[in-house]
Amino acid sequence: MRINANGLCYKELNGLIHQAVDSGKTNIILDNVNGQRYIGNGLSGDIKIIINGVPGNDLAAFMDGPTIVVNSNGQDGIGNTMNAGKIIVHGDVGDISGHSMRGGKIYIKGNAGYRIGIHMKSYKDLYPVIIIGGKACDFLGEYMAGGLIVVLGLGKNPDEAIVGDYCGTGMHGGAMYIRGNIEDYQLGKEVTKFSLDDGDDKILRKYLKEYCSCFSLNLEEVIGGNFVKLVPSSYRPYGKLYAY
Repeated sequence: MRINANGLCYKELNGLIHQAVDSGKTNIILDNVNGQRYIGNGLSGDIKIIINGVPGNDLAAFMDGPTIVVNSNGQDGIGNTMNAGKIIVHGDVGDISGHSMRGGKIYIKGNAGYRIGIHMKSYKDLYPVIIIGGKACDFLGEYMAGGLIVVLGLGKNPDEAIVGDYCGTGMHGGAMYIRGNIEDYQLGKEVTKFSLDDGDDKILRKYLKEYCSCFSLNLEEVIGGNFVKLVPSSYRPYGKLYAY
């Protein structure tokens, strides 16, 4: 099913999407999307939405299962408090993508803004994953409590930093893999930097295989870079501030 979003208010567009899902449609193509917010919010089930254009803020917030493919850039708050499913973005994204994300995957071909993955968390079989093909800005993984963030640095200039400052500030769970150099001054005080072992290689292959397939990239070339692993130094980084 195709929906022409040209000139539609975000409420009208989302109403049409929900009507289509309620009527049993499982494959929906949205054309001429131009900043409409909340697309895919709260949807569940085996549904695929292809977006031609640039969706607005909070794409797929609280989503629980569907796949959304964005054939352009995305704005802020993609995957906000997402439970399950997959978001594939063929361009760049704005700030706070994956905010409080609880499960599912966000695959970004290009660059990402500030505070990506802030307060991500995992629980039992819920394990959120964000992979960024380019670079990320400041406060990556801020207050991260679980899950996985990978930054690949593909296509960036050699003199550009792969991540910004305050990376992992307040981090107390999960892990990050950075494909490139990251200086100690860029890190939050709550994270520790390690080299990868065989177990880390298996984890990276598991998720990068699917990521590379989405964007027609060569897995061996991508995984052949020099990665650094970031993990929290403590699972209670602020324990002494709030408890005796």
